[in-house]
Amino acid sequence: MSFHGVPQSTLRNGDPYHCQCQKTARLLAENLGLTDDEWLLSFQSRVGREKWLDPYTDKTVMTLGKQSLRRVDVICPGFSTDCLETLEEIAMQNAAFFSAAGGGTLHYIPALNARDDHIQFLAKLVQQHIENWPAGADESSRRATRDRAVAMGATA
Repeated sequence: MSFHGVPQSTLRNGDPYHCQCQKTARLLAENLGLTDDEWLLSFQSRVGREKWLDPYTDKTVMTLGKQSLRRVDVICPGFSTDCLETLEEIAMQNAAFFSAAGGGTLHYIPALNARDDHIQFLAKLVQQHIENWPAGADESSRRATRDRAVAMGATA
């Protein structure tokens, strides 16, 4: 499962994104009936010199390729629609990295995109949350979020 990366400084500043990605991946794996050794979480799309959340997707697929795996399925749960970062970066570039490292086929599982049920779900979700949206977490909440992420292995 590959999520869009963000600079690690966001985690150090208390942003809950890292924890939300971990929770989403865990719940998705549970719902799919995957065991802990059947899935990995990684982060894609880093830019610039700053350290970004890791593990990095490109390095992860290269490592898996070096293990001579015949097939890897990749899904990007943080993307509601496909874009350059899923279609080009994952489905093309990371597939090439996987193959070049000795792996077989990287199969990208597409986003829900413009399916009617997906659009209806998103519209309903927006309507539920558009009122009374939390104005933001206090310092204590941000610190607790950061501490949970560090406990799960994030580099602080």
